[in-house]
Amino acid sequence: MIRRPLRRSAQALAVLVWVLAAPALACSRETFATVDPAALFATATETPMPASPTSSATAAAVETRASVPLPSVTPRPTNTFPHTPTLHPRATPLPMGYLSQAGDTLRTIAIRFGVVPSDIQAVSGESLPVDVLLEPGTQLIIPVSLTDMSDSTHLFPDSAIVYSPAFANFDPIEYVHAQGGYLSSYIQGGGDIANGAEILRQIAFNNSFSPKLLMALIEYESGWITQASPPSETLKYPLGNRDPNAMGLTAQLIWATNILSIGYYGWRDASVLELGFADGGRLRLAPDLNAGTVAILNYFSRTTSGIEEWQQAVEDFCGVYQRLFGNPFDEAVEPLYTSDLPLYEMELPFYKGQQWAYTGGPHGAWERDGARAALDFAPTDAPNCGVSPSWTTASAAGLIVRSIGHVVVIDLDGDGYEQTGWNILYLHIADKDHILNGTRVETDDRLGHPSCEGGIATGTHIHIARKYNGEWMLAGGPVPFVLSGWVAAAGEKPYEGTLERDGYVVIARAWATKELLVWR
Repeated sequence: MIRRPLRRSAQALAVLVWVLAAPALACSRETFATVDPAALFATATETPMPASPTSSATAAAVETRASVPLPSVTPRPTNTFPHTPTLHPRATPLPMGYLSQAGDTLRTIAIRFGVVPSDIQAVSGESLPVDVLLEPGTQLIIPVSLTDMSDSTHLFPDSAIVYSPAFANFDPIEYVHAQGGYLSSYIQGGGDIANGAEILRQIAFNNSFSPKLLMALIEYESGWITQASPPSETLKYPLGNRDPNAMGLTAQLIWATNILSIGYYGWRDASVLELGFADGGRLRLAPDLNAGTVAILNYFSRTTSGIEEWQQAVEDFCGVYQRLFGNPFDEAVEPLYTSDLPLYEMELPFYKGQQWAYTGGPHGAWERDGARAALDFAPTDAPNCGVSPSWTTASAAGLIVRSIGHVVVIDLDGDGYEQTGWNILYLHIADKDHILNGTRVETDDRLGHPSCEGGIATGTHIHIARKYNGEWMLAGGPVPFVLSGWVAAAGEKPYEGTLERDGYVVIARAWATKELLVWR
């Protein structure tokens, strides 16, 4: 099932009053509240968990207003936020109630709140593992000593940011042409001539970001969605990035998805904790935000000069999104995944008896920045960037839902949608013997040959990444990337990292030597 109700504990609800019915705003929903210490151990009547954001009961109870409460504007000094955080000085830390979200672990929560994992208590009294996914809705008490933070309002659900099940039946090409704006007639030349709507759809799939989100950004910056004759200064730079090297729709969208990815996945792994602005200002992000909101806040921190301009841009963008598509919480599919998400046994992408080199540890799933969800493997039989005679094979059974442009995607649940369930992406598949779209495959079926074709590559290899319900799953994160028993771990930098099986460790390197070889 894609959607599951949040679990709750009668014991937890008996010891803590949770404020869960905060009103949703035009483009926001507040989910968390600070807890009065005097009420932490008071007996309370049970409070119902909130209904799904898509339910009619919730929609009727939610008040919608025209503006978005803006984040705090008090800048704070730059902080390096070490991996083992400590409490920031304050006379009396105040306990705060926090409901865990999809992707949370005790470690990432601790880093965001500026505490150590042992400072965090589960209301249920159970002992929680540090690096294992927490069930969304787990009730935690955290001593908060942070000051000068952003507002904690949730502006967008996670499922409105990634290419999630919320958009499985949405046709962005049809929508763009129905609007009749400049994007519907835009033609981009170069190597492959393509229509603007088709470019947007392809980049949304490649980067797994919501096409509605990308359209709203284009409309906000240039009016290309609804205006047939937008301002002339937007024609080369529809997303406002005036770098001459980022001219044209494709380059602009790639730039934008990179920034969105850094914010979204940086919040997931707690590597992004504050915003920086062109004027030198800094702002610590409230620790109870969600990844979808941070993606938006981070994006506009990169496109504005200071905090006041950023505030206005965030508010205006929310208004644009709502004008085009309505309140994003009305079609949310949350949580995107739970602690018991289904797992499939996956094999290395080559035949038994072969040895390939592990040439890339966890790194960008599509573009270089953001979700470090991909691993690279290279056969040893292809010099330079030639096409290898070896075969890339299916790591698990499923349906080929995309096989175009040196890309192959296997949909493991076989429903035909990349936006739902588990999908595996392979990149750098050569044109020669490329598997056909719509083919059903079993584990070890041939997909094609490794090459340098498609994207940037310095040598023949295969790039492989996973996503679940549209979200890239971090290769070194709390949902282990396991291939034929080899478990991936991330390094300090992209492309660094290890694979380990039965005590044998292989360190990723960009060149193929016998020390890098892995096998089935």
